[in-house]
Amino acid sequence: MTLALMHVDDEPDIREVAAMALELDPNLSLVSVGSGQEALDLIAAGQAPDVILLDFMMPIMDGPGVLKRLRAMSGQELTPVIFMTARAQTSEVDQLKALGAIGVIVKPFDPMTLADQVRGLLAEAKV
Repeated sequence: MTLALMHVDDEPDIREVAAMALELDPNLSLVSVGSGQEALDLIAAGQAPDVILLDFMMPIMDGPGVLKRLRAMSGQELTPVIFMTARAQTSEVDQLKALGAIGVIVKPFDPMTLADQVRGLLAEAKV
């Protein structure tokens, strides 16, 4: 079964590295966008992913802001969200999970294990 993943990050270099890593997995279908608003617009237009890999710090609308708006959208109340952030202290990870994320992937991430990390977090969350 193919997993539809949306990666949201304002940094083109990070999107490119993540795309190269994630596209190596034949069972992942990737949509990569550069802003939270772009992600929300695509989802509202019917391109809802199975999981969202969401940058924490972005201009205009940060990751928590995107998550809050996503949860208010019909049909998106339970879409699994994984934050990507350089903030990796336990208290910060706990705060992100309290916002409704199923997990956190720390930047800089290992491109060779990124897909496995996503699948592992989905399995832990039993999604």
